[in-house]
Amino acid sequence: MKTKHYAQIAMVATLYTVVTLVLAPLSYGPIQVRISEALTVLPLIWQPSIISLTIGCFLSNLIGVHMGTTGPIDIAVGTLATFLAAVCTYKFRDRKVKGVPLLSLLMPVLFNGVFVGLELAWMLNPDNIPTMSVIYGVQVAIGELVAVIIGWLILPMLKRIEAFKE
Repeated sequence: MKTKHYAQIAMVATLYTVVTLVLAPLSYGPIQVRISEALTVLPLIWQPSIISLTIGCFLSNLIGVHMGTTGPIDIAVGTLATFLAAVCTYKFRDRKVKGVPLLSLLMPVLFNGVFVGLELAWMLNPDNIPTMSVIYGVQVAIGELVAVIIGWLILPMLKRIEAFKE
């Protein structure tokens, strides 16, 4: 990889982190719409975004812990969910339903719904993890779906950015 490539990865990670932190009240907790997750569509067009999204999520969750918005477990669990979703988004990008990479677009929704739902239940309601993980998981998945729809809507604009052309 060239220095320019690393700079591009760092810029996307920074953008993810800044948007998450600026919109912190929306970005953390059981009911969340992390607008920065709109960038989870990038693996459809730019494989290195897997690294960017993972770093951005890690930094957002690390800083979020120090802001008192999340627990330390979110650093690992949330970042793992984002990484796995990004990898699967990239892997399934060519599987389309009527021209839409539906399976890819659902990966962030599914991974964050399950992982973050379980995490929130464990952190906030350890006496009722099964029920609360479903409730929190659905809440997180709905917020994630909103972010992914925003990402899908801005994807044509992202495709025109030279940095995202492989």
